[in-house]
Amino acid sequence: MKNLLIISSLALILFGCESKPKVVEISEVNMEGVGGSSQGNEAANATHQVIVEETLSTDKYTYLNVGEGDKTFWIAIPLSEVSVGETLVFRGGLMKKNFQSREFNRVFETLYLVSDIQRATPPSGAMGSGTLPQGSHPDITPPDASAISPVQGAITIATLLKDKAKYDGKKVKITGKCMKINPMIMNRNWIHIQDGTADNHDLTITSQESIPLGHVVTFEGTVSLNKDFGAGYRYDLIIEDAVILR
Repeated sequence: MKNLLIISSLALILFGCESKPKVVEISEVNMEGVGGSSQGNEAANATHQVIVEETLSTDKYTYLNVGEGDKTFWIAIPLSEVSVGETLVFRGGLMKKNFQSREFNRVFETLYLVSDIQRATPPSGAMGSGTLPQGSHPDITPPDASAISPVQGAITIATLLKDKAKYDGKKVKITGKCMKINPMIMNRNWIHIQDGTADNHDLTITSQESIPLGHVVTFEGTVSLNKDFGAGYRYDLIIEDAVILR
């Protein structure tokens, strides 16, 4: 069920833009018939290793035609840089039938929405686990603290991190540059900002508002510590229900 929450939220990403695709029929069957048949929670947690055979990207998400054993099928993931021939590993998947893509003027007979996905091995020369980026852009550079102009009464990320307990449960104003945004997961946008004061630390903010990547804005929201939303979304520090002041 936790994976279904994440995967269902990906559906909102795909269908939230102006040129949104149309879904004729939806089935919450977790990858039945792909790499073997399974039921219930076992299907939701089933791990699939696939090889990318074709990629199609829009400004919001990426379609991948992948092969698993003797089967090939299409999956959709948040916008990511993926190359033909790469090996990916993912769990679960929400199946959609007769999925119409206006961007590519085609109908996918069967498509799986996938969010819990990563590379089987990191790209050559890369560091880390190989997790695919979601809602980020490689050209967005971390800000210099001198380029950020906080509003009156705002605090910096460094100040917040230095004395987290002091701000727990309180409203704060904070200014930063949007480095990443995962839209409408669990009915809220997850916005990551930096202000150059804390060694490029990403501060996560939840909000109903959305901003373009790379923009500098001021948020006002409530600080929460040790927050567990379920579905793998757990934060030692997060600002919730934020609104944009400028």
